[in-house]
Amino acid sequence: MYQFILFDLDGTIIDSEPGILASVRYALGKMGLPEPDYPVLRKFIGPPLRDSFRDYCGLSARQAEEAVRLYREWYGPKGKLDCRVYPGVPELLAALCRAGKTLALATSKPEGFAGDILRYFRLDRYFSFIGGAVLDGSRDTKIEVLRYVLARFPEAAPAETVLVGDTRFDMEGAQAAGIGGVGVLYGFGSREELEQGGALALAGTAEELGALLLANNKEAL
Repeated sequence: MYQFILFDLDGTIIDSEPGILASVRYALGKMGLPEPDYPVLRKFIGPPLRDSFRDYCGLSARQAEEAVRLYREWYGPKGKLDCRVYPGVPELLAALCRAGKTLALATSKPEGFAGDILRYFRLDRYFSFIGGAVLDGSRDTKIEVLRYVLARFPEAAPAETVLVGDTRFDMEGAQAAGIGGVGVLYGFGSREELEQGGALALAGTAEELGALLLANNKEAL
């Protein structure tokens, strides 16, 4: 039975697409750069921003740093709360806490922004720790964030710990950290990428996710 449950944020707890896409558009517009097509814009949700601006917009490392600065110029005051909590997630978090599970957040979003979002939606009360990236980029990949969060719970045995996320970055990060990964299908990743990333199980809704995480034994996954 999983006792320590780590959650991704974007695409797992919240639908953050409106605020993130608006912030990307703002940054590119301020730099006088063309806006990518919508399918490319959606790829910005999840990975570290610096990587996305380089990979999807062809920016140099210096240009990517400026794009990130401009992105946050919009995202901090306006974009971070332009999101919604997925249906059933508050009830899921409450049920897990009632069952005695220890919950922590592990997101590639800057930790301060993540905390602001959880507090705004009154979800912070369910988490023992809120872990995320740092603004200077010294901790922004999923594996870096996972190691940072797991270090706060030395009592968490790998066999009792799982990460819930919506993309291959989450599943691959979980594998690299030596823990299991459960994928959600209502977020931004596809079934194919989650399976290829090594997901132990997939859930289509928060209710299905709760049934998996509250199962009597790991074999149910």
